[in-house]
Amino acid sequence: MDLFNVYPLVNITPVRALGAKLWDDQGQEYLDFYGGHAVISIGHSHPHYVQRLTEQLQNIGFYSNSVQIPIQRELAEKLGRVSGYEDYALFLCNSGAEANENALKLASFHTGKKRVVAFKGAFHGRTSGTVAATDNPKIVAPFNAGHAVSFVEYDLDAVLAVLHGGDVCAVIVEPIQGVGGIIRPSDEFLQHLALLCWANDVLLIADEVQSGYGRSGKFFAHQHAGIRPDIISVAKGMGNGFPIGGILIAPHLQASYGLLGTTFGGNHLACAAALAVLEVIEDENLLAHATEMGDYLRTELLAHAGAVEIRGRGLMVGIKYNFPIKEIRDKLLTEHHIFVGNASDPTVLRLLPPLNITRAEVDRFLGALVALTA
Repeated sequence: MDLFNVYPLVNITPVRALGAKLWDDQGQEYLDFYGGHAVISIGHSHPHYVQRLTEQLQNIGFYSNSVQIPIQRELAEKLGRVSGYEDYALFLCNSGAEANENALKLASFHTGKKRVVAFKGAFHGRTSGTVAATDNPKIVAPFNAGHAVSFVEYDLDAVLAVLHGGDVCAVIVEPIQGVGGIIRPSDEFLQHLALLCWANDVLLIADEVQSGYGRSGKFFAHQHAGIRPDIISVAKGMGNGFPIGGILIAPHLQASYGLLGTTFGGNHLACAAALAVLEVIEDENLLAHATEMGDYLRTELLAHAGAVEIRGRGLMVGIKYNFPIKEIRDKLLTEHHIFVGNASDPTVLRLLPPLNITRAEVDRFLGALVALTA
């Protein structure tokens, strides 16, 4: 049997990783400025993370959600305190797509309605509902296309026009679009959007799968706007590479047995990984560090990158040029041994390094980029 060939692969085989560095099977070192799609939040193979997982594996790795799993409550309490959402409830699953799927399902259950408002350029996942709410027709199969989804620009009048139809259960928004090219709706837009949802009995879902967990310099990117969504979806940086996702659910949304469910979600190993991430974020003050390194990175990029625009917050950065960035991205990898990302906009270079990236590592990236763009 062969693998189903759906990924265009670069000819590199990483075999070891530590911090923001990777080594391939030839012994070549690479700097990781992409974190495997923003997954590596606290650095590869962080010693506390390795210790937490090792100790958990030596005790118990898995049992289903039919028994008491105290480490889930430990994670919920820790996440609530660190994020500032102690009054919310946590449902655990396995991925960002699954988190968003459950968020949409919960909103539909709660309101009795089915239409979803999403935004142009959105990416919310590849499961049935989330791919329908993703603005990329090429990955929406006919089976998925029957969902009631309305795509709008970041335009409050356009949102309101859809809400007036009376059939909307949720508005789902990325506080910073990742795949879309590090596009950030203004804080004022998010504030007014939250008010519109409240006034029309529609749930606001903040998709923080990529922009959450300190990536923006605050725990959640929507917190820059001072709003409190009804549901917040998380994944990627939550487990630093271990598959885990979840939704934070406002207290006015009620649970009932069987409403949501999962086999693997919230297993012992996943919770140990997620707790290790939160502990390192706190112990190493990574929110402040992400802000500091992000500000420094954007300042230097504005001065030296020769770009049209520098986007983002914290360590979620987009560099927009007036030409496709594929050649720059390829040369950063092959000549300078630095992993970076792209976006659905071919002119945007996407940066998502670990939150504990060092100043020296930022300078190494800047030197390589300037050498290629000067």
